[in-house]
Amino acid sequence: MDPRIREHARTVADHSTGIESGDCVVISAPAAAEDLVVALHEECAERGAHPVSINSDSRATRAFLRNHDGDFETPEHLLAMYEEMDVYVAVRGDVNATETSDVDPERNAAYRRAMKPVLQERLSKTWCLTQYPTSGNAQLAGMSTEGYEDFVWDAVSLDWEKQREHQEQMVEILDDADEVRIKSGEETDVTMSLAGNETLNDFGEANLPGGEVFTAPVRDEVDGEVHFDMPLYRQGREIEDVRVRFEDGRVESYSAGRNEDVLDGIFETDEGARYLGELGIGMNRAIDRFTYNMLFDEKMGDTVHMAVGSAYPDTVGEENERNESAEHVDMIVDMSEDSVIEVDGEVVQRDGTFVFEDGFDEA
Repeated sequence: MDPRIREHARTVADHSTGIESGDCVVISAPAAAEDLVVALHEECAERGAHPVSINSDSRATRAFLRNHDGDFETPEHLLAMYEEMDVYVAVRGDVNATETSDVDPERNAAYRRAMKPVLQERLSKTWCLTQYPTSGNAQLAGMSTEGYEDFVWDAVSLDWEKQREHQEQMVEILDDADEVRIKSGEETDVTMSLAGNETLNDFGEANLPGGEVFTAPVRDEVDGEVHFDMPLYRQGREIEDVRVRFEDGRVESYSAGRNEDVLDGIFETDEGARYLGELGIGMNRAIDRFTYNMLFDEKMGDTVHMAVGSAYPDTVGEENERNESAEHVDMIVDMSEDSVIEVDGEVVQRDGTFVFEDGFDEA
């Protein structure tokens, strides 16, 4: 076994989740990530925890969704397992990243609605989402398998305390903010209220790799237009050139240059899918290339992302309404050129450079 796999498992167990003696741990992973699952079982054994692994198989998911007839029901047996667990580790790793591309978007939306209670229970526990470097994801990123392995393991093995300190500077700016305005090029100009909400510092805990600060906009106080100029993969299909117009928080119009029907399915999942649940600012300079993998792409420096759908409970203040949805779909804006982030009228990022970084005055 590559020693970096065991290092990856130790980071998940120690830094990301803090697995302790007696913890009931559920590990969800595809067969291609078997080595990481084995290493995580070793870490659980050393700590006196109780692991159970389940296979997340995209071929099996596709088979179920394409052959299911009638309404979907919440799988109570799966929900019961999540109710009993203490820690959840989700490992991604595709053999074929487009496996579910021929599943009808409306059917997928119906399935996600049925799975909403399972998702909510999972998110109420200690959890970590991470990546195993597979050939399928390497191919999607346009990289060799070995090159992609280096990319993933370098990204998950940062000095996370140093990264936390760097990002905390932006957390302090946003925590005091009432209003944020994001402008990029001629097609993105959106304003949103953050008043009363909390900003979180993601330094490799719930997401590994980490590398962003994120919060929730006030549900009904987002106005403007956004051109999400970086593509995303959803349901095994590439959605690109997305344009969205917000009025009073709600998505009132949208378009996509490719696979707009997938976007239709997302926004039609439920009413909450038409509101923003997250504003995130990428701050991980070690992730320096786009790989068609949102776990990495949303953390890149020089980017912001906005997620339609559910808001994380810890980001929403007691006086504000939390947006709820069966969806949470991140989309990215490139902020490297002709772009600014303004907080209460003051520019805090210009062309990707933050006010607390060298070169801001020259940007």
